[in-house]
Amino acid sequence: MSPTGKKGVPRALAGALVAVAVVLAAVVGWLAYGKLQDNAAEVARTDAVKAAEEQAVAVLAYSYDKVDEQVAAAAEGLTGDFREEYLNLMNNVIVPGAKEKSISVQAVVQSSSIVSAEADHAVAMLFVNTISTNSEFPEAVSSASRVRVELENEDGRWLVSRLGPHVPPSVLAGL
Repeated sequence: MSPTGKKGVPRALAGALVAVAVVLAAVVGWLAYGKLQDNAAEVARTDAVKAAEEQAVAVLAYSYDKVDEQVAAAAEGLTGDFREEYLNLMNNVIVPGAKEKSISVQAVVQSSSIVSAEADHAVAMLFVNTISTNSEFPEAVSSASRVRVELENEDGRWLVSRLGPHVPPSVLAGL
C-alpha cells in the first residue's frame, strides 16, 4: 500500500508521536535545567548573605583584651586587597587605640538582604547595631548603620571583598 493508504496513517501518527516526544523531552530538560539554576542561585544568595552577616560582625566587633586574635580571625574571611586594607587600619589605628582606652565594640546584624547574587559575586545590605564602651566613657553608646558588603566566591567560600557604609544615591547626588 502507499504511504497515504491505511498503513500510512499509523506511520505518520508514529512519526508525529516521536516528534512530540522529542519536543516534550527537550522542554522537560530545559525546565529541569532552569530549576537547577534557580536552586543554585538561591543557595548562592543564602550562603552569601550568611557569610556577609558573619563577617560583618567579625570585622566590626572587637574587645580590647582579645583584639589581636579577633582581627586575625576576621581577616581570614576577607579577600586579598581588602584583607590588606583591613589589617593596615586595624593594626595601625584601631588596635592601639582599643588597647589604650579599653575599647570594646559589639555588633549585631538586625536585618539583611541580598542586593544581587551571581555564582561568584554577591552584594548584601545589612542593618547593623553596634554598642561601644571604653575606659573614658564606660556608659554604652549605641549606633545603627546600613552596611554594604561585597563578596567573592573563592573555592566555594564567600569572602568579603569590600565592606563599608551604604550611602543612598540621593545623598551622593547632593555632593
